[in-house]
Amino acid sequence: MCKHLMGEAWMVFFGHNLLFRDSRKDCRGFTLIELLVVISIISLLMGILLPALVTVRHHAKTVLGMQNQRQVTDALSLFSADNEEKYPESVATIGRGSNWHWQDPRMITGYLKRTPRTHRSISEYLGSYIKDAGTIVCPLSPSKHTLLKDAWKTGDDWDNPETIPNPDPFIGSYCFYWNYVGYRGAGKMPFIGPRTPSGASRSESKLLMSCYFGFSHWRSPAVFGSCEKFTKSAIIPETFIASSYWTEDVAEQKNIPKVKLSAAYTDGHVETFLSTDTVPMKVSIVPDGSIPYPDDVGPGIFFLPANAVK
Repeated sequence: MCKHLMGEAWMVFFGHNLLFRDSRKDCRGFTLIELLVVISIISLLMGILLPALVTVRHHAKTVLGMQNQRQVTDALSLFSADNEEKYPESVATIGRGSNWHWQDPRMITGYLKRTPRTHRSISEYLGSYIKDAGTIVCPLSPSKHTLLKDAWKTGDDWDNPETIPNPDPFIGSYCFYWNYVGYRGAGKMPFIGPRTPSGASRSESKLLMSCYFGFSHWRSPAVFGSCEKFTKSAIIPETFIASSYWTEDVAEQKNIPKVKLSAAYTDGHVETFLSTDTVPMKVSIVPDGSIPYPDDVGPGIFFLPANAVK
């Protein structure tokens, strides 16, 4: 009897041990080869997905940039409705009284008021219609200027706190062309930005604003600059008066790097255009747009959408 019971006990013990061993075999971990296979698959998927994610992110910023331009266009329409069907004066000037000339069309705040009745800041004209300062700059540019909100909020009173007390200009990433005049070349009509929504004369352009695309700015001589990233881009960092932008060095000016940009017009629509489908404009040192800055001096060349000129 005792032997019989002992035999059953040994059978129970060995059976339990076998079950335990089998369960451990079923719960074993990954082998090194299996782990390497999993890691390889994950790496492959990441390699496939990351470019797609970058493309989606870029597309989202492009759409946001076009929405920004549409909001500025709406604000200009509201301003003109409240001000005898006239757009604001351009703030992209330097000098006072009769002794003034044009400056970089990306200016959000100019140097000084050109006359006692004009403003030096876009926000003094459009601040009641545009509350978010981010609307006034391109989301595709490398970064927003660290003092953008302060510059937009203070308007005509803007003075960079990091410099000596003196009215500082502020340059963004969009080009603003309402009430702006630029040099188009010898024998060509100057570029004349729109003064009213309906167009006071046939010589006026319908272009209100566009993404920045230019060549040989004083901050980046002999290279292309844009708020849109190039294939081979470097960054021109922000300064105490100007926002950052992208650049690409090319062998010759005629080798225009291909990027897609956007522009807004007086009828309210916003459309995209290619950098290769543009015409050059220089900043003029006289009010009528007949004399440009000398080559390799000043703000350089700004490229307009081809449909923006007569």
